[in-house]
Amino acid sequence: MSIFPNLCAVKLETTLTALELFELCQSEPYALFLDSASTTHEDAHYDFIFRAPECVIRSKNEQLTVSANSIAQLPKVPTHAAQMFDYAEQLMALTGHYNGPEHLPFQGGFAGAVGYDFGRCLEVIPEFNRDEYNSSDAVLAYYCEAVIFDKKRNKVWLVAPEQALKTQKAYWEQSPQSDSNTPFKLASAWRSNMSEAEYHTKFNAVQAYLLSGDAYQINLAQRYQASYQGCEWAAYKKLRASNNAPFSAFMRTPESAILSVSPERFLSTTGAGEVQTKPIKGTRPRYEDSSRDSASKQALLNSEKDRAENLMIVDLLRNDLSKNCEPGSVKTPKLFAIESFPAVHHLVSTITGQLKMGGSALRLFKGAFPGGSITGAPKIRAMQIIEELEPNRRGIYCGSIGYFSQNGQSDSSITIRTLLAENGQLYCWAGGGLVADSKADEEYQETKDKVSRILPVLTS
Repeated sequence: MSIFPNLCAVKLETTLTALELFELCQSEPYALFLDSASTTHEDAHYDFIFRAPECVIRSKNEQLTVSANSIAQLPKVPTHAAQMFDYAEQLMALTGHYNGPEHLPFQGGFAGAVGYDFGRCLEVIPEFNRDEYNSSDAVLAYYCEAVIFDKKRNKVWLVAPEQALKTQKAYWEQSPQSDSNTPFKLASAWRSNMSEAEYHTKFNAVQAYLLSGDAYQINLAQRYQASYQGCEWAAYKKLRASNNAPFSAFMRTPESAILSVSPERFLSTTGAGEVQTKPIKGTRPRYEDSSRDSASKQALLNSEKDRAENLMIVDLLRNDLSKNCEPGSVKTPKLFAIESFPAVHHLVSTITGQLKMGGSALRLFKGAFPGGSITGAPKIRAMQIIEELEPNRRGIYCGSIGYFSQNGQSDSSITIRTLLAENGQLYCWAGGGLVADSKADEEYQETKDKVSRILPVLTS
């Protein structure tokens, strides 16, 4: 039995870029753009546009709600949000037949955004901070319609229900209207939820926890906030042009908009069950002067502290992947590689594995969420300390955005360099992993470096 329509895929005739084509639907609820904005990064292969989902699963305050358009009957909805991914997997088993090229990475399935605070559903975390955001903790929407830009083959594909193919093809082959969006501008200066002195106090509290043996590494972040006016999509386009990040994304929900220029992959899976994660841990600023920039890069590569920090997270993620991968299959083919972005150099490792027989990308995601690179180690204790020390909840920051196709393929980001826009307020976070030999001044400056291509870009 299937509750979702049969799908097919055809080539789309368009001369527009994915960025230009998304203009058609950017104002629609649950319009989602997964944007590999970089032209040079090895992971910048596909752009995806999703719209008009058949079904939406939302989590808020550990409760699930499900809405659907034309589906007559859905399986019984679980009461607790911890079962969100189990329910999505149950629905995935009810997909219709797909008739199209097998190499396409998305053939109908779920996509959406999962905030860091969804982790409260999965682990025991104390509540020091109230939930001040209107946005859901997590949104997974089932899309039967997607436009896929294959940047390496220079082809554009439309995945759509068979009975609606002609209509949807005509929709995507129309010309977008001239940009009539309200120009974006900040209505106030950026303000942080902690002063530099307060950051130092919290840094010292982290050090006390580290030295007492509570944890090996703890991620500490500050949140910036500003009032704004105008169209969030216009703001995203400014950020995209300045950052060119390979895991960028824009998602509109009924309550908010998410603007992400993330450089970091969380998890990817192939149809054959091959798993990859690429944690970032270690940062140095970029410089216009090439010799100074090269020295900054080399300093990161040679830093014993950053390598140790990265290795802690590699070990954590190897453990997280092992929950759902075949014994002995989890490997680290790249350790301490340098990846350079417009604002910073990053130290990136690559971990791979093979899903267990009968395993799924959704189960893998649930078992590894939230990503260890933005919590610390051990994960649960680090999350408890983060909740105690940070003045506000993280919302979408350090969560994930991505897709899960019915053919087993998936890809997701870690939502760093990510902003939440709601109720005329714009939130942006920056943090870093602290270890015993971290220095407060350097770590505080690192948070500034990470948003050096975000806060000033939207201020101008």
